[in-house]
Amino acid sequence: MIDYQNDDEDDDYISKSHFKREAEAAQDLGERLITLRKEQLDQLDLSEKLYDAILLAQRLTANGAIRRQRQFIGKLMRTEILEPIEAKLAEWDRGGKAETARLHRLERWRDRLINDENMLGEWLKEYPETDVQHFRSLIRNAHKEKEQNKPPKSSRELFKLLREITADESLR
Repeated sequence: MIDYQNDDEDDDYISKSHFKREAEAAQDLGERLITLRKEQLDQLDLSEKLYDAILLAQRLTANGAIRRQRQFIGKLMRTEILEPIEAKLAEWDRGGKAETARLHRLERWRDRLINDENMLGEWLKEYPETDVQHFRSLIRNAHKEKEQNKPPKSSRELFKLLREITADESLR
C-alpha cells in the first residue's frame, strides 16, 4: 500500500498547464511591449536581445513574420524577470486613468458652469487666481451658443482654460 501522506515528491509538482499559462502570459506581455514607443521601451530594463526583437517586430509588415517574431519575443520573455516590467506598465496605466478622471471632472465643471450661474462662485473658492472677466465671457458665450444650437467654440475654450488653471494639480 502507498502512503500518500509522506510523499514529499508530489509537493514540488507543477503542472504542465501551469507552465503553459506562464508562457502565454509572458507572450501576452511581449505583445504589449511591441505596442510601446521607443522612449517607453528605453525606460524598461530589457535585455538587449529582447529590445532588438521588439524593435524588429515593430518594423515588420508581413503577417507570418509578425506572428513568428511575436512567438520569438514570447520565448525571450520567459527568461526575463517580468515583475519590474509589469510594475512599470501598471504605473503607466494608473497615470493614464488618473488623467482621464481629471479630464472627466473638468468636463463636469464646465457643464455646471455653463448651466448654473452659482457655480462660478464655487469655482472661484477653489481657484481664486482665475481671470473672472474672461471666464464670465466664455461662460456667457458658451451658454448663448448652446441655446442657439451653434458649434461649441466657447465651450471648448472654457474647457481649455479649465485645464490650464488646474494643470499644476496633475503634476502632484
